[in-house]
Amino acid sequence: MPTLILVRHGRSTANTEGLLAGWTPGVALDERGAAQAAALPGRLADLPLSEIVTSPLQRCQETIRPLLDARPGLRAHTDERIGECHYGDWSGRKLAELKDEPLMEVVQAHPSAAAFPGGESMRAMQTRAAEAVREWNARVERDHGADAVYLMCSHGDIIKSLVAEALGLHLDLFQRISVEPCSVTAIRYTRLRPFLVRLGDTGDFAALAPREEPPGDEATVGGGAGAP
Repeated sequence: MPTLILVRHGRSTANTEGLLAGWTPGVALDERGAAQAAALPGRLADLPLSEIVTSPLQRCQETIRPLLDARPGLRAHTDERIGECHYGDWSGRKLAELKDEPLMEVVQAHPSAAAFPGGESMRAMQTRAAEAVREWNARVERDHGADAVYLMCSHGDIIKSLVAEALGLHLDLFQRISVEPCSVTAIRYTRLRPFLVRLGDTGDFAALAPREEPPGDEATVGGGAGAP
């Protein structure tokens, strides 16, 4: 079965403003995010990508644009199932404000029980994304062979949930996984089991350096802004 390259979108204006973007329209890459996207073709130059699949949201579309420009033979397939979690009434709100919501404790400690008001549950998010991957695995293998490599450009919580699913982790453990903006995660699927071969690789270790304000013990819903 194929190898899936999961790319989180580059840093967005919502990331730097501390907003939970969700499906809010008009959320673009910021200057740093655009630079991350521009570097992506070079980072992936050695990979013979057979297909590119993307979330319909603007920040993902902008992230893969340089890659598509560098590989004119490829076109992007849009799949809503790998779009961001539907955060409902939380969409567009400040993460600092949401921290005091009672639901946030559930999102952090028991996400399999979390359902966003006016939105979807985190279990539903994981299920739709995993179904999309299974269908694309079959399609890519059929059209390009079992050794094919293809790419999906998606969002932090989506990618974390797919990694958890590949590792056989309960969704309640997915907040232990971190993927920074424009990071590359790779999962090689086989008949018996998936293998996680890269996780959140940015090629930059700046995020590991001590910060003036430590990141704390809570996971950033939506994925966070990455290294300062």
